[in-house]
Amino acid sequence: MSEVQIPPTQSQTDVTGPRTYVIDTNVLLYDPQALFAFDEHDIILPMTVIEEIDRFKRDLNETGRNARTISRYLDQLRERGSLHDGIPLDDGGVLRVEYATHGPELPITWGAESNDNRILTQVLKLRRERKGYVALITRDTNMRLKCDALGVPAEDYENAHIAVDEQYSGVTERVVSEELIDEIHATGQVQLEALDGHGALYAQQIVILSAEAAPAKTAMVRVDLRRRRLRKVARHKEGVWGIFARNKEQLFALELLLDDEIHLVTLNGSAGTGKTLLAIAAGLKKVADEGQFRKLLVSRPIFPLGKDIGFLPGDVGEKLNPWMKPIYDNLEFLLTTNSGPPSTGRADDRRGKQAPEPEYQYLIDQKIIEVEPLTYIRGRSIPNQYLIVDEAQNLTPHEIKTVLTRAGEGTKIVLTGDPEQIDNPYVDALSNGLTYTVERFKQSEIAGHVTLRKGERSPLAELAAQLL
Repeated sequence: MSEVQIPPTQSQTDVTGPRTYVIDTNVLLYDPQALFAFDEHDIILPMTVIEEIDRFKRDLNETGRNARTISRYLDQLRERGSLHDGIPLDDGGVLRVEYATHGPELPITWGAESNDNRILTQVLKLRRERKGYVALITRDTNMRLKCDALGVPAEDYENAHIAVDEQYSGVTERVVSEELIDEIHATGQVQLEALDGHGALYAQQIVILSAEAAPAKTAMVRVDLRRRRLRKVARHKEGVWGIFARNKEQLFALELLLDDEIHLVTLNGSAGTGKTLLAIAAGLKKVADEGQFRKLLVSRPIFPLGKDIGFLPGDVGEKLNPWMKPIYDNLEFLLTTNSGPPSTGRADDRRGKQAPEPEYQYLIDQKIIEVEPLTYIRGRSIPNQYLIVDEAQNLTPHEIKTVLTRAGEGTKIVLTGDPEQIDNPYVDALSNGLTYTVERFKQSEIAGHVTLRKGERSPLAELAAQLL
């Protein structure tokens, strides 16, 4: 077998002249709009990509919907010309579908022919034939590694990553005069102009103030851009459904969760920081105690979004139980905290009797709480509800948009998750829907965000989060 003739590698930072981008399937499945994201540069879709799109379009999940969207886009573009000869795009580039009947042979050590290897062969062929910069755009890390081994430029899909210098935590610190802190403690608020010259602030951002002359003297305030003031953060000494904030970040989270003027709250942090527990406790207070919302709706993606829940035995509730167990665990903890330890039912089990229902079942029976997957949320309208979406880091920005646009009048949405624990192969820490939402909404007056940092589940859980 002949050796591959590899052209000289071009630096991605020193690119002049025309550019040609070969798009991998995973880019289109992540973002169907990727066809129109490359400005005046040419786009090549290998026939292998079209075949993979055809295979995915039968799936009844978000990936399948994106595959069908791509197929519709390509079919509409055919009205402008031939995909074989090239179709001009609005920004000046040309889109072409190419089928390589032959091309450079990959080294025999690369194994049997596969879709990935067919795409790599196509990229090598294009680099031989075309002038200028030719690169593969792929979200697959291993494909980028293969390209590097072949001396072929490969790039990640830049539109998948939110541009951030430092991820927004929702909390900042400022050094001010001792008199200003005294005024805040005395009146509970101060004009926003008091921090002029101390750097830009975002709406609903928490600001920890310390005195310049006495650093131990502090105050914690929240930015209220609508009223142009800084409001002192409430202490919530009475607790929320038996839950008390154990650190500053948890206190800040409760501040946002219990404010009816904030319609979107995002909470991220590592395992055991209390994200889901705080959100559910605040939701129960707003629904069951205050009647501010009609129902508490708690949901989480059965990964991936829209995937069939499988052939688990029982009705829908029994099928969902393994997926929703973390939610039920939090509900059980809250009710145990409020009413004492529940009966385990073990004695009844030994006598052959049915174990008692869990204490949270009453809340479900009374329609105070509803726990369901995100599978069927598309097309719904959810008015006057307190909606919690757990594990939101596994959603793409498009899926998050689908969730947020379901909110009807009077609905509050809480997104919780850990960007460091992602199971979705199509997203990462900077391209997942939770991180995307935090960055896009940080200047909105009806949205707030807090990053929780300290684990409170147990000393072991906190140590594992740090060391592992």
